[in-house]
Amino acid sequence: MTDSRMQATNGDVDSKTAGINDHANNSLGSNSTENIVPRVISFGQLWRREWQVKQQGAVQWLYPLVLFLVIITLFPLAVGSEPQLLQRLGVSAVWIAALLSLVMGVDGLFKPALDNGTLAQLVVAKASLPLWVLIRLIIHWVFSSGIVAVLSLLAVPLFQLSWFEAGILMASIVTGSPMLLMLSAVSSSLTLSLKNGAVLVPLIALPMQLPVLIFATGAVDLFASGLNGLPILALLLAGSIISVLVMPWVISMTLRMAWLN
Repeated sequence: MTDSRMQATNGDVDSKTAGINDHANNSLGSNSTENIVPRVISFGQLWRREWQVKQQGAVQWLYPLVLFLVIITLFPLAVGSEPQLLQRLGVSAVWIAALLSLVMGVDGLFKPALDNGTLAQLVVAKASLPLWVLIRLIIHWVFSSGIVAVLSLLAVPLFQLSWFEAGILMASIVTGSPMLLMLSAVSSSLTLSLKNGAVLVPLIALPMQLPVLIFATGAVDLFASGLNGLPILALLLAGSIISVLVMPWVISMTLRMAWLN
């Protein structure tokens, strides 16, 4: 009788021990699985973060817009009030102002992310750097060249342009400015690890951006003279699309090398 009770007690203990071991193994298996599988940073999370950062740094993206307005406002005062001269120089003046405002605004694209550790966190978290670069550049374009394209309509009262010419001018800025931004971003990423790299960005970017400026102003002049400038605008749009697809990968590689250095 006593032996049977002892055997029953030992059986209960063994069953409880086996249950505890199984629960521990399941817990370890689930914890190890959670540790192995990394958390993926989604497109929406990156977009919301960059949008909030851009809104908080309003001074940084308002300065290029103020520079654009100062240039296109002072240019007619310096040239004179002759309508024909203003119409002939208006498109070039607006495009030069847009180009300078774009180049001056790329200094803060990636430098703060490198200094405050955001770039290091993205690399360690194995986030998609090309996706982050693309989101950052799209938001920067909206707050810079997107607003500049709308402000270019001020060429109607300032340079005596027609609304048709002003519309073509705005279309040329919309189609050509993404390519300009990508070239400026590449220059900014190449000089990121240098002490005074911001000074070199315009020197590197402007020679590559001059053909875009020439083609864009030429397209507006063709429309103003009654000719077809759509092929030039299509060429600018194709170049912008290719640069948007390719340049984020190039920039992400240069950012990774800058972080490693």
